[in-house]
Amino acid sequence: MERKCTNQPFLLLMQTSKAIQERIRDEMSKHNLSITEFSVLEVLFYQGKQTIQQIGSRILISSGSMTYVIDKLEQKGIIKRNDCREDRRVIHITLTAEGMDMMENIMPKYQDLVDSFFGDLTGEESELIINLLKKVRNKV
Repeated sequence: MERKCTNQPFLLLMQTSKAIQERIRDEMSKHNLSITEFSVLEVLFYQGKQTIQQIGSRILISSGSMTYVIDKLEQKGIIKRNDCREDRRVIHITLTAEGMDMMENIMPKYQDLVDSFFGDLTGEESELIINLLKKVRNKV
C-alpha cells in the first residue's frame, strides 16, 4: 500500500521552502558561499559583532557545525575572530572590511530575490499568510 502525505498545507509549505532555499543556494553559489555561510554573514551584517553561540542560535545550527563554518569564512578572509577583553573564554566574530564590502554588494540583490518570491501577493494576502504561519508556528 502506497502512503502519501495527506496534509496539503504542510506538503506545500515544505515544497515552497525547499524551492526558495534552492534559489538562494544557486544565488549564493555565484559568490562562492553556502547557504549556511551566507546566513552567518547575514547575521553579522545586520547584528554586528556576535559570539559563535549567538550566531548559532540565530541560524539554528550546532556549535560543532558553527566552528567549521566560521573556520571556512575566516580562511576566505571575510570574517575575523576577536578576543573579548572582559571574558577571555568568549570570542566575538565580526565581518572584515572585505566581508562588509561583499555583503553590501550581495544584500540588495538578495533582498530583490526574496521580494520577488512574494511580489505577486497583495498587502492583504501578505497579512493573511503571515497570520496563518504565525498560527501554525505557535502550535509547534
